[in-house]
Amino acid sequence: MTQQKRLYYLLALVPLLLLIPFVAMQMGNAVNWDGADFLVMGVLLSGLMLGIELSFRLIKKQTYQRLLIAAFILVFLLVWAELAVGIFGSPFAGS
Repeated sequence: MTQQKRLYYLLALVPLLLLIPFVAMQMGNAVNWDGADFLVMGVLLSGLMLGIELSFRLIKKQTYQRLLIAAFILVFLLVWAELAVGIFGSPFAGS
């Protein structure tokens, strides 16, 4: 797979993943996102996908690639958790 194709596939995952909360909003009242929520999550997911792509392009050793990708995913999950429920109580999450 070429680098350009892989980048397109990774970035195509962003709207597909954003469909999950959108469909959940149609099913009931448990998910209540507004446009800003979708925008922030879109930026977070795009950053994650670009970070994954950068790790593939810049790091040649597969072990280091996996470690860097795991670090990107961990940072993504921590930022997401902070924005969602404010687990650290930072002003970043509005606490």
